[in-house]
Amino acid sequence: MSSDNIAQLAYLGALALVLGGAFLLSSKLKLSQTLQMAAIWALIFIGAIAVVGLWDDLQDDLNPSQTRFDGDGTIEIPRSRDGHYYLTLDINGAPIEFIVDTGASEIVLNANDAKTAGLAPEDLVFLGRAATANGEVRTAPVRLDTVSIGPHTDTNVRAVVNDGELWQSLLGMGYLQNWGRIEIADGKMRLSR
Repeated sequence: MSSDNIAQLAYLGALALVLGGAFLLSSKLKLSQTLQMAAIWALIFIGAIAVVGLWDDLQDDLNPSQTRFDGDGTIEIPRSRDGHYYLTLDINGAPIEFIVDTGASEIVLNANDAKTAGLAPEDLVFLGRAATANGEVRTAPVRLDTVSIGPHTDTNVRAVVNDGELWQSLLGMGYLQNWGRIEIADGKMRLSR
């Protein structure tokens, strides 16, 4: 628990104490009725805190974000709450999560994901340069043995490894153009071959 969370919890506790004290002082009810009403309000207050604290989990349950594979070869990816599309591909047999980025020209792996995919950092040769939102970065061209999603597998796929600070690997147009049709509608991205 961070110091901000502790401060917020202390503030909420103090607020509950002040409101509860004001209620007890102003109440003309018997002590047992007052305690019963205070207990009801305490449960309501705890319930409200639980709903706020679990809202992200509730949203995930109410609005599942899972990639679907249709029998006709179509892949349907729901839009995330942050407005992006995320897709997990098997790169050389290792599952790696990508953010779909139509502004990226290739598949761009960050250093950790490259290592997970079996690309040895000492074998990478950073010859290229790329202009990013964080400035210019060095890139190493690589070939991925296999890139798989659901029933679809591509072999000998071009990609680059980013030498800069990249928190999420990018699924760029170099891979997306392997699909015959890309459609974005109704909060979903559909890829068809």
